[in-house]
Amino acid sequence: MKPLICDLPYPSTDALTTDVRSGQIISFAYATLNGEVTATLQYAYHNFVLSATHPEIAETLLSIAVAEMHHISLLGKAMCRLRITPLYTQYPNSKNYYNTSCVSQSVTPTKILMDNLKGELNAISEYRKMLLVLNNEQVEALIERIILDEQLHVETLKNLMEKLNTSNESTEQN
Repeated sequence: MKPLICDLPYPSTDALTTDVRSGQIISFAYATLNGEVTATLQYAYHNFVLSATHPEIAETLLSIAVAEMHHISLLGKAMCRLRITPLYTQYPNSKNYYNTSCVSQSVTPTKILMDNLKGELNAISEYRKMLLVLNNEQVEALIERIILDEQLHVETLKNLMEKLNTSNESTEQN
C-alpha cells in the first residue's frame, strides 16, 4: 500500500543533535492520545469497517494510515537524535501509558470521514503551535513537511465527503 503523501522529500533527521526541548515539543505529536499513533489506529479501524461497503474510501483511509505510520517513524527517529526516548504515553512525560480512548469507533461513512477530518485539522493546528515555540530549524523543517501531508489528507477527506454526498443524493433520487 502506497502512503498518501505529498511528492516532496522529507528533511533528513541524520544531522540532528541533542536538543531535549525540541524533542519534548514534538513528543506531543508522536504517540500521545491525539498523536500520530492514534491517527494510524483510527484510519486502520475505519478501513476495516468500510472495506465491504465502501472499498474506495477504505483504500484511501488505509493509504492515509500508512502516511501516518511514516510520520511516527520520522518523529521517533528525530526524538532519538534529539535525545528524547519516544514513549507510548497518554501525554508527554507522563507515567500513564497510551490507550485507545481517543480512537474514533464510528461506523457510518459520513461520521468516519467527519471524525478523520476533525483529527487532521487538529493535527495541523497542533503542529502549527509547535512551530511557534520551536527554535531548531531542522526540526521546524520536518514539522512543516509533515503539515503538507496533513493538508493533503484534509483535501482528500473533503473530496471523499463530497463524492459520498453526491452518491447519497443520487441514490435518494432513484
